[in-house]
Amino acid sequence: MFDSKNKVLKTNNLSESELINIAFWHTPSAQMVSSQRKIVIYNWVFAKLFGYDTDELKGQSILRLYPTSADFEKRGEIWKKALIKNTVYEDERFMQGCDNEIFWVRARGLTLTPDDPFELMIWTFNRVDYAADKKGVLTRREQEIASYIANGWTSKAIAEELQISQRTVEHHRASLMRKLGAKNQTDLIAKYILRN
Repeated sequence: MFDSKNKVLKTNNLSESELINIAFWHTPSAQMVSSQRKIVIYNWVFAKLFGYDTDELKGQSILRLYPTSADFEKRGEIWKKALIKNTVYEDERFMQGCDNEIFWVRARGLTLTPDDPFELMIWTFNRVDYAADKKGVLTRREQEIASYIANGWTSKAIAEELQISQRTVEHHRASLMRKLGAKNQTDLIAKYILRN
């Protein structure tokens, strides 16, 4: 199958199922198969994206990949309605890795069981730098700063990372709180995550 001397994969002796298995494991896209919102199997790119070992999440609820249970429930309702009408759906949302980092991903899902959409699904995930503001209220810079705030960064650390003044970061933070009607930083993070 694999000629280690010449570092060549010999495909002429592989069965179709072996080729499909190779395609799943070695595709450069994060892929997962789920059943009733539980993880059945995923490839190494998915494991790397979320920071888990290749078997660590098998049998676990996909809730482990969401920053809040409210977001998990909300996305589930949206996806279920969409998948009843069409077998493929995609969106962008916050997800959370094993180190608790919160980041944006574009999720694409295909149900193989339209009568019960979550019974068997195939997913792909791609990390995105920032999310489109669905309400059209936040500027790109505000979205960028909000994603750092959601990951627990201080104004000083954000300023250093973005090479802007700390005062500018604090101005954007105040603007975010006003636009989202947040009372404090925890409320700001929750409202920002849930709005998308």
